[in-house]
Amino acid sequence: MSSFKEKFLTTRTQTETICSHLATEDFSVQPAVFVSPPKWHLAHTTWFFEQFVLVKFDLEYKIYNDDFAYLFNSYYNNAGERVLRPNRGLMTRPTVKEVMDYRAYVTKNVVQLLEKDTNKELLEIVEIGINHEQQHQELLAYDIKYILGNQPTFPVIKNNFNLEEEIQQQQFITIEEGVYNIGHLGNDFCFDNELGAHKVYIQPFQISNKLVTNKEYIEFIEAGGYNNFNLWHADGWDFIQNNNIEAPLYWHKVKGVWHYYTYNGFTPVEANKPVNHISFFEAYAFAEWKNMRLSTEFEWEVASKHFNWGQLWEWTNSAYLPYPNFTKAPGALGEYNGKFMVNQHVLRGA
Repeated sequence: MSSFKEKFLTTRTQTETICSHLATEDFSVQPAVFVSPPKWHLAHTTWFFEQFVLVKFDLEYKIYNDDFAYLFNSYYNNAGERVLRPNRGLMTRPTVKEVMDYRAYVTKNVVQLLEKDTNKELLEIVEIGINHEQQHQELLAYDIKYILGNQPTFPVIKNNFNLEEEIQQQQFITIEEGVYNIGHLGNDFCFDNELGAHKVYIQPFQISNKLVTNKEYIEFIEAGGYNNFNLWHADGWDFIQNNNIEAPLYWHKVKGVWHYYTYNGFTPVEANKPVNHISFFEAYAFAEWKNMRLSTEFEWEVASKHFNWGQLWEWTNSAYLPYPNFTKAPGALGEYNGKFMVNQHVLRGA
Protein backbone atom coordinates (compact mmCIF):
# COMPACT_ATOMS: atom_id res chain seq x y z
CA MET A 1 0.00 0.00 0.00
CA SER A 2 2.84 2.40 0.80
CA SER A 3 4.25 2.05 -2.72
CA PHE A 4 0.78 2.72 -4.17
CA LYS A 5 0.45 5.82 -2.01
CA GLU A 6 3.92 6.94 -3.07
CA LYS A 7 3.01 6.55 -6.74
CA PHE A 8 -0.06 8.71 -6.19
CA LEU A 9 1.92 11.40 -4.36
CA THR A 10 4.73 11.33 -6.93
CA THR A 11 2.25 11.84 -9.75
CA ARG A 12 0.58 14.74 -7.99
CA THR A 13 3.95 16.38 -7.36
CA GLN A 14 5.10 15.85 -10.96
CA THR A 15 2.05 17.71 -12.27
CA GLU A 16 2.79 20.71 -10.09
CA THR A 17 6.48 20.61 -11.02
CA ILE A 18 5.60 20.90 -14.71
CA CYS A 19 3.79 24.15 -13.87
CA SER A 20 6.31 25.44 -11.36
CA HIS A 21 8.11 27.81 -13.75
CA LEU A 22 4.95 29.50 -15.01
CA ALA A 23 4.00 33.03 -14.10
CA THR A 24 0.57 33.52 -12.58
CA GLU A 25 -0.57 35.14 -15.84
CA ASP A 26 0.23 31.94 -17.77
CA PHE A 27 -2.18 29.72 -15.83
CA SER A 28 -5.49 30.94 -17.29
CA VAL A 29 -4.59 31.46 -20.96
CA GLN A 30 -6.41 29.53 -23.71
CA PRO A 31 -5.07 30.67 -27.11
CA ALA A 32 -6.97 27.99 -29.07
CA VAL A 33 -9.97 25.73 -28.52
CA PHE A 34 -7.76 22.63 -28.44
CA VAL A 35 -5.67 24.11 -25.61
CA SER A 36 -6.74 24.05 -21.98
CA PRO A 37 -5.33 26.50 -19.43
CA PRO A 38 -2.78 24.99 -17.01
CA LYS A 39 -5.02 26.01 -14.11
CA TRP A 40 -7.83 23.95 -15.59
CA HIS A 41 -5.61 20.85 -15.89
CA LEU A 42 -4.53 21.21 -12.26
CA ALA A 43 -8.14 21.46 -11.12
CA HIS A 44 -9.63 18.85 -13.46
CA THR A 45 -7.21 16.11 -12.41
CA THR A 46 -8.10 16.92 -8.81
CA TRP A 47 -11.83 16.85 -9.52
CA PHE A 48 -11.34 13.39 -11.06
CA PHE A 49 -10.06 12.00 -7.75
CA GLU A 50 -12.73 13.83 -5.80
CA GLN A 51 -15.57 12.67 -8.05
CA PHE A 52 -14.60 9.06 -8.69
CA VAL A 53 -12.65 8.19 -5.53
CA LEU A 54 -13.55 10.33 -2.53
CA VAL A 55 -17.26 10.84 -3.17
CA LYS A 56 -17.72 7.13 -3.86
CA PHE A 57 -15.51 5.52 -1.24
CA ASP A 58 -15.21 8.00 1.65
CA LEU A 59 -18.59 8.42 3.33
CA GLU A 60 -17.22 11.15 5.60
CA TYR A 61 -15.70 13.24 2.81
CA LYS A 62 -16.88 16.83 2.46
CA ILE A 63 -16.92 18.32 -1.05
CA TYR A 64 -14.36 21.13 -1.25
CA ASN A 65 -16.51 23.45 -3.36
CA ASP A 66 -19.86 22.53 -4.91
CA ASP A 67 -19.16 24.73 -7.96
CA PHE A 68 -15.99 22.90 -8.96
CA ALA A 69 -17.79 19.89 -10.46
CA TYR A 70 -19.38 22.22 -13.01
CA LEU A 71 -16.18 24.18 -13.62
CA PHE A 72 -13.77 21.27 -13.99
CA ASN A 73 -15.67 18.32 -15.42
CA SER A 74 -14.28 17.69 -18.90
CA TYR A 75 -16.66 15.55 -20.95
CA TYR A 76 -18.35 13.14 -18.53
CA ASN A 77 -22.04 13.59 -19.24
CA ASN A 78 -22.86 11.07 -16.52
CA ALA A 79 -21.20 13.39 -13.99
CA GLY A 80 -23.38 16.40 -14.81
CA GLU A 81 -23.27 19.75 -16.61
CA ARG A 82 -19.98 21.52 -17.27
CA VAL A 83 -18.30 24.62 -18.67
CA LEU A 84 -17.85 24.10 -22.41
CA ARG A 85 -14.28 23.51 -23.56
CA PRO A 86 -13.92 26.76 -25.57
CA ASN A 87 -14.81 28.72 -22.43
CA ARG A 88 -12.21 27.29 -20.06
CA GLY A 89 -9.92 30.25 -20.68
CA LEU A 90 -12.61 32.71 -19.63
CA MET A 91 -12.46 31.59 -16.01
CA THR A 92 -10.25 33.89 -13.96
CA ARG A 93 -11.84 32.44 -10.84
CA PRO A 94 -11.11 30.36 -8.87
CA THR A 95 -7.63 31.80 -8.53
CA VAL A 96 -4.47 29.77 -8.99
CA LYS A 97 -4.01 29.75 -5.22
CA GLU A 98 -7.52 28.41 -4.69
CA VAL A 99 -6.86 25.64 -7.19
CA MET A 100 -3.60 24.71 -5.47
CA ASP A 101 -5.42 24.67 -2.12
CA TYR A 102 -8.05 22.40 -3.72
CA ARG A 103 -5.29 20.07 -4.90
CA ALA A 104 -3.75 19.91 -1.44
CA TYR A 105 -7.13 19.19 0.17
CA VAL A 106 -8.01 16.35 -2.20
CA THR A 107 -4.50 14.88 -2.12
CA LYS A 108 -4.57 14.78 1.68
CA ASN A 109 -7.97 13.07 1.72
CA VAL A 110 -7.00 10.47 -0.89
CA VAL A 111 -3.87 9.61 1.12
CA GLN A 112 -5.92 9.24 4.29
CA LEU A 113 -8.37 6.99 2.46
CA LEU A 114 -5.59 4.80 1.08
CA GLU A 115 -4.14 4.42 4.56
CA LYS A 116 -7.36 2.95 5.94
CA ASP A 117 -8.97 1.20 2.96
CA THR A 118 -7.52 -1.55 0.73
CA ASN A 119 -10.70 -2.19 -1.24
CA LYS A 120 -9.77 -3.66 -4.65
CA GLU A 121 -12.24 -1.47 -6.55
CA LEU A 122 -10.89 1.62 -4.79
CA LEU A 123 -7.31 0.79 -5.76
CA GLU A 124 -8.31 0.15 -9.36
CA ILE A 125 -9.99 3.55 -9.69
CA VAL A 126 -7.11 5.34 -7.96
CA GLU A 127 -4.78 3.69 -10.49
CA ILE A 128 -6.97 4.95 -13.32
CA GLY A 129 -6.79 8.40 -11.72
CA ILE A 130 -2.99 8.24 -11.54
CA ASN A 131 -2.71 7.30 -15.21
CA HIS A 132 -5.34 9.90 -16.10
CA GLU A 133 -3.26 12.56 -14.37
CA GLN A 134 -0.14 11.37 -16.20
CA GLN A 135 -2.03 11.86 -19.46
CA HIS A 136 -2.74 15.41 -18.39
CA GLN A 137 0.94 15.91 -17.66
CA GLU A 138 1.53 15.28 -21.36
CA LEU A 139 -1.29 17.64 -22.23
CA LEU A 140 0.26 20.26 -19.97
CA ALA A 141 3.55 19.87 -21.81
CA TYR A 142 1.78 20.48 -25.13
CA ASP A 143 -0.47 23.28 -23.91
CA ILE A 144 2.22 25.21 -22.04
CA LYS A 145 4.40 25.08 -25.14
CA TYR A 146 1.54 26.35 -27.30
CA ILE A 147 0.72 29.14 -24.85
CA LEU A 148 4.31 30.38 -24.60
CA GLY A 149 5.16 29.53 -28.21
CA ASN A 150 2.57 32.08 -29.28
CA GLN A 151 4.22 34.85 -27.27
CA PRO A 152 6.22 37.28 -29.45
CA THR A 153 9.26 36.92 -27.16
CA PHE A 154 9.43 33.08 -27.29
CA PRO A 155 10.24 32.66 -23.58
CA VAL A 156 12.40 29.79 -22.33
CA ILE A 157 10.58 27.06 -20.41
CA LYS A 158 12.80 25.62 -17.70
CA ASN A 159 12.31 21.87 -17.84
CA ASN A 160 13.78 18.72 -19.38
CA PHE A 161 11.37 18.13 -22.25
CA ASN A 162 14.15 17.75 -24.80
CA LEU A 163 14.52 15.18 -27.57
CA GLU A 164 17.52 12.99 -28.28
CA GLU A 165 19.25 13.18 -31.65
CA GLU A 166 18.56 10.43 -34.19
CA ILE A 167 22.21 9.70 -35.01
CA GLN A 168 22.13 5.94 -35.53
CA GLN A 169 22.47 4.65 -39.07
CA GLN A 170 19.13 4.09 -40.71
CA GLN A 171 18.18 0.48 -41.28
CA PHE A 172 14.98 -1.09 -42.49
CA ILE A 173 13.81 -3.89 -40.24
CA THR A 174 12.07 -6.80 -41.95
CA ILE A 175 8.97 -8.15 -40.26
CA GLU A 176 7.95 -11.58 -41.47
CA GLU A 177 4.48 -12.54 -42.59
CA GLY A 178 2.44 -14.14 -39.85
CA VAL A 179 -0.35 -14.04 -37.32
CA TYR A 180 0.50 -11.84 -34.33
CA ASN A 181 -1.07 -11.07 -30.96
CA ILE A 182 -2.32 -7.48 -30.64
CA GLY A 183 -3.56 -5.77 -27.49
CA HIS A 184 -2.84 -5.93 -23.79
CA LEU A 185 -2.13 -9.24 -22.08
CA GLY A 186 -1.42 -9.58 -18.37
CA ASN A 187 -2.66 -8.22 -15.07
CA ASP A 188 -0.84 -4.90 -14.95
CA PHE A 189 -2.60 -1.61 -15.70
CA CYS A 190 -3.91 -0.72 -19.12
CA PHE A 191 -6.63 1.55 -20.46
CA ASP A 192 -9.84 -0.02 -21.71
CA ASN A 193 -8.98 0.72 -25.35
CA GLU A 194 -5.98 -1.63 -25.07
CA LEU A 195 -8.22 -4.56 -24.15
CA GLY A 196 -9.76 -7.09 -26.43
CA ALA A 197 -6.48 -8.88 -27.20
CA HIS A 198 -6.79 -10.56 -30.56
CA LYS A 199 -4.82 -11.98 -33.46
CA VAL A 200 -4.04 -10.09 -36.66
CA TYR A 201 -2.57 -11.38 -39.90
CA ILE A 202 0.34 -9.22 -41.05
CA GLN A 203 1.79 -9.17 -44.55
CA PRO A 204 5.61 -8.99 -44.69
CA PHE A 205 6.93 -5.41 -44.54
CA GLN A 206 9.96 -3.31 -43.73
CA ILE A 207 10.06 -0.38 -41.34
CA SER A 208 12.72 2.20 -40.49
CA ASN A 209 14.55 1.82 -37.18
CA LYS A 210 14.67 5.59 -36.58
CA LEU A 211 12.40 8.60 -36.57
CA VAL A 212 12.32 11.10 -39.42
CA THR A 213 14.79 13.90 -38.69
CA ASN A 214 14.40 17.64 -39.11
CA LYS A 215 17.06 17.48 -41.84
CA GLU A 216 14.96 15.04 -43.85
CA TYR A 217 11.85 17.12 -43.33
CA ILE A 218 13.60 20.30 -44.47
CA GLU A 219 14.50 18.43 -47.67
CA PHE A 220 10.80 17.70 -48.13
CA ILE A 221 9.96 21.39 -47.63
CA GLU A 222 12.70 22.64 -49.94
CA ALA A 223 11.63 20.13 -52.61
CA GLY A 224 8.22 21.82 -52.70
CA GLY A 225 6.37 19.24 -50.66
CA TYR A 226 3.86 21.78 -49.38
CA ASN A 227 3.13 22.94 -52.93
CA ASN A 228 2.62 19.54 -54.57
CA PHE A 229 -1.04 18.59 -54.23
CA ASN A 230 -0.30 15.12 -55.62
CA LEU A 231 1.29 14.17 -52.29
CA TRP A 232 -1.69 15.07 -50.13
CA HIS A 233 -5.09 13.72 -49.20
CA ALA A 234 -7.83 16.04 -50.45
CA ASP A 235 -8.66 16.98 -46.86
CA GLY A 236 -4.97 17.47 -46.13
CA TRP A 237 -4.50 19.77 -49.10
CA ASP A 238 -7.51 21.82 -48.03
CA PHE A 239 -6.16 21.91 -44.47
CA ILE A 240 -2.76 23.35 -45.35
CA GLN A 241 -4.23 25.76 -47.92
CA ASN A 242 -6.94 27.09 -45.62
CA ASN A 243 -4.54 27.48 -42.69
CA ASN A 244 -1.50 28.74 -44.65
CA ILE A 245 0.66 25.88 -43.37
CA GLU A 246 4.11 25.70 -44.98
CA ALA A 247 6.14 23.99 -42.23
CA PRO A 248 5.66 22.21 -38.89
CA LEU A 249 4.10 24.06 -35.98
CA TYR A 250 6.54 26.46 -34.27
CA TRP A 251 8.84 26.68 -37.34
CA HIS A 252 9.80 30.10 -38.74
CA LYS A 253 12.29 30.98 -41.47
CA VAL A 254 14.63 33.81 -40.43
CA LYS A 255 17.09 35.21 -43.00
CA GLY A 256 16.89 32.00 -44.99
CA VAL A 257 17.46 29.70 -42.00
CA TRP A 258 14.79 27.57 -40.38
CA HIS A 259 14.28 28.26 -36.67
CA TYR A 260 11.81 26.74 -34.23
CA TYR A 261 10.44 27.31 -30.77
CA THR A 262 11.50 24.69 -28.22
CA TYR A 263 11.54 24.53 -24.44
CA ASN A 264 14.97 26.12 -24.70
CA GLY A 265 13.56 29.13 -26.53
CA PHE A 266 13.81 30.16 -30.19
CA THR A 267 16.75 28.40 -31.86
CA PRO A 268 17.92 27.23 -35.29
CA VAL A 269 16.33 23.91 -36.19
CA GLU A 270 18.58 21.05 -35.03
CA ALA A 271 19.14 18.81 -38.04
CA ASN A 272 19.42 15.47 -36.26
CA LYS A 273 16.52 15.89 -33.85
CA PRO A 274 13.34 14.02 -34.82
CA VAL A 275 10.72 16.16 -36.51
CA ASN A 276 7.64 16.80 -34.40
CA HIS A 277 4.50 18.93 -34.30
CA ILE A 278 3.27 17.74 -37.68
CA SER A 279 -0.26 16.64 -38.47
CA PHE A 280 -1.35 13.28 -39.86
CA PHE A 281 -1.75 15.00 -43.23
CA GLU A 282 1.87 16.16 -43.19
CA ALA A 283 3.17 12.76 -42.10
CA TYR A 284 1.24 11.11 -44.93
CA ALA A 285 2.51 13.60 -47.53
CA PHE A 286 6.11 13.16 -46.39
CA ALA A 287 5.79 9.37 -46.70
CA GLU A 288 4.32 9.80 -50.19
CA TRP A 289 7.26 12.02 -51.16
CA LYS A 290 9.67 9.30 -49.95
CA ASN A 291 7.76 6.66 -51.95
CA MET A 292 6.92 4.94 -48.68
CA ARG A 293 3.87 4.74 -46.43
CA LEU A 294 2.87 5.01 -42.80
CA SER A 295 2.58 1.74 -40.91
CA THR A 296 -0.72 0.49 -39.56
CA GLU A 297 -1.06 0.46 -35.78
CA PHE A 298 -0.80 -3.34 -35.84
CA GLU A 299 2.40 -3.29 -37.90
CA TRP A 300 3.80 -0.69 -35.52
CA GLU A 301 2.97 -2.82 -32.46
CA VAL A 302 4.57 -5.94 -33.96
CA ALA A 303 7.72 -4.00 -34.90
CA SER A 304 7.91 -1.90 -31.73
CA LYS A 305 10.35 -4.21 -29.92
CA HIS A 306 12.96 -3.09 -32.46
CA PHE A 307 12.49 0.63 -31.72
CA ASN A 308 14.15 3.04 -29.35
CA TRP A 309 10.63 4.20 -28.61
CA GLY A 310 9.33 6.70 -26.11
CA GLN A 311 10.59 9.90 -27.74
CA LEU A 312 7.48 10.93 -29.63
CA TRP A 313 4.02 9.83 -30.60
CA GLU A 314 4.15 8.46 -34.15
CA TRP A 315 1.38 8.64 -36.72
CA THR A 316 0.00 5.39 -38.09
CA ASN A 317 -2.35 4.89 -41.02
CA SER A 318 -5.04 3.28 -38.85
CA ALA A 319 -8.39 4.67 -37.80
CA TYR A 320 -9.08 4.75 -34.06
CA LEU A 321 -11.53 1.87 -33.66
CA PRO A 322 -12.38 -0.53 -30.81
CA TYR A 323 -10.66 -3.89 -30.60
CA PRO A 324 -12.87 -7.00 -30.86
CA ASN A 325 -14.94 -7.53 -27.70
CA PHE A 326 -14.19 -4.02 -26.43
CA THR A 327 -16.60 -3.15 -23.63
CA LYS A 328 -17.23 0.16 -21.91
CA ALA A 329 -17.23 0.41 -18.14
CA PRO A 330 -20.59 1.32 -16.57
CA GLY A 331 -21.27 4.93 -15.66
CA ALA A 332 -19.08 7.96 -16.27
CA LEU A 333 -15.81 6.03 -16.59
CA GLY A 334 -17.33 4.29 -19.61
CA GLU A 335 -17.04 7.64 -21.39
CA TYR A 336 -13.24 7.64 -21.05
CA ASN A 337 -12.40 6.29 -24.52
CA GLY A 338 -15.24 4.53 -26.28
CA LYS A 339 -17.23 7.55 -27.41
CA PHE A 340 -14.15 9.05 -29.11
CA MET A 341 -13.55 6.07 -31.41
CA VAL A 342 -14.63 7.87 -34.58
CA ASN A 343 -13.01 10.24 -37.09
CA GLN A 344 -9.55 9.97 -35.53
CA HIS A 345 -6.22 8.39 -36.45
CA VAL A 346 -4.06 6.31 -34.13
CA LEU A 347 -0.70 7.47 -32.83
CA ARG A 348 1.68 5.00 -31.20
CA GLY A 349 4.92 5.43 -29.35
CA ALA A 350 5.53 7.67 -26.38
